[in-house]
Amino acid sequence: MSQHGGTVAGHRARLNDLFTAAPAPLRFLSVGAIGLSVDMASFTLLALFGMHPLVARALSLGLATFVTWRLNRAVTFAESGRRPHEEAMRYALVTAFAQGLNYLIFAALVMTVLRSLPQAAILIGAGLAAIASYNGHKLFSFAAAASHAAGDGDNP
Repeated sequence: MSQHGGTVAGHRARLNDLFTAAPAPLRFLSVGAIGLSVDMASFTLLALFGMHPLVARALSLGLATFVTWRLNRAVTFAESGRRPHEEAMRYALVTAFAQGLNYLIFAALVMTVLRSLPQAAILIGAGLAAIASYNGHKLFSFAAAASHAAGDGDNP
C-alpha cells in the first residue's frame, strides 16, 4: 500500500488502495454491500413512514443504484475506452435488467411468503440479481471497446 498524508485526500487514497488491491468480484461485492445498506436503510425509513412496500422499494432501489454506479465506476471496473454517454447507456441497460429482476423477486416474495419480512425479500432479490449484474457489467457495460487496449476489464 502506498503512503499518504493524514489529509482527507490521503484517507481517500488509502481507501482506494484497499479497494484496488482486492480482486474485481470482491470489489463489486463490497460496492454492492454499500448499495444494499443504502437500499435497506432507505426502504425501512420509507416503510416506517407508511409508504407502500412496492413504492418504497422502487425509491430505495433507485437511490442504491445511483450509489453503486458511482462506486463501481470509481473502484471496480477499468476504463472501457468508450465515450462516457455510451458507457452510461450500457450501464443503464444492464442495471435496468438486474434491478428489474431484483424488484420482481422482491415483489413476488413480499406479496406472498415474506409479507411480514420485506427486508428478507430485499436480501434474496439483491443476491440473485448481483450475479446477473456483475456479469453484465463486466462483459457489456465496462467491457473494453475494440479500439481500447485489451485487458480483463478490471482495475489493477
